[in-house]
Amino acid sequence: MEKEREDVMKVHLQREIDRLKQKILLMAGDVETAMQKAIRSLREGDRSLAQSVIDNDRRIDVYEVEIEEECLKILALHQPVAIDLRFVVAVLKINNDLERIADMAVNTAERVIDLTQASRLPIPDQLTIMVEVTQSMLKRSLDALVNMDTELARAVITDDDILDDLHSQMYALVEVGINADPAQTACQINLLSISRQLERTGDLVTNIAEDVIYMVEGEIVRHRL
Repeated sequence: MEKEREDVMKVHLQREIDRLKQKILLMAGDVETAMQKAIRSLREGDRSLAQSVIDNDRRIDVYEVEIEEECLKILALHQPVAIDLRFVVAVLKINNDLERIADMAVNTAERVIDLTQASRLPIPDQLTIMVEVTQSMLKRSLDALVNMDTELARAVITDDDILDDLHSQMYALVEVGINADPAQTACQINLLSISRQLERTGDLVTNIAEDVIYMVEGEIVRHRL
């Protein structure tokens, strides 16, 4: 009788974990779309597209709350161990990072709206490269999550240094731009703010990659790679 009860509980736990996995992947897809739209609005100077990122953020906030509640319910009712426990703990952390990445997309979209209200400055090459690197890191971190691919996760972590270097270069570029034309100070600061959002997004994506490694291997690699 006890064995039957344990088997039933295992089935219920697996069902809850499968449902949690589906929900975190749906949320990840929405976050990736939000970042893609924010970046496209920057490239195209599209204010309406930027506004759509802001308007859709509520949906991601709802996802975050629902996923956190499901994680806590699994921990309380099923008391998972080993890889199941690591999965739930990792999802709790990834859930928070995804919501914050969505916030970075919203902040970027808000800066784009500010830029479209002023005379538009050309996007510096450094910022263009940051956009490309950020998109690639986010996509690959989510691919690593879907496929439990620790090798891909480690490659994502390595790329974060590229964003840090480019963001440092943006500070110098903006300083030169402000000195050359003080009337464009607000626009230059908005460009720097976008650079900052991308750099912070890279940090959050790195967190996700680290959590994928923890989920699969049980190893905490934070501050080591």
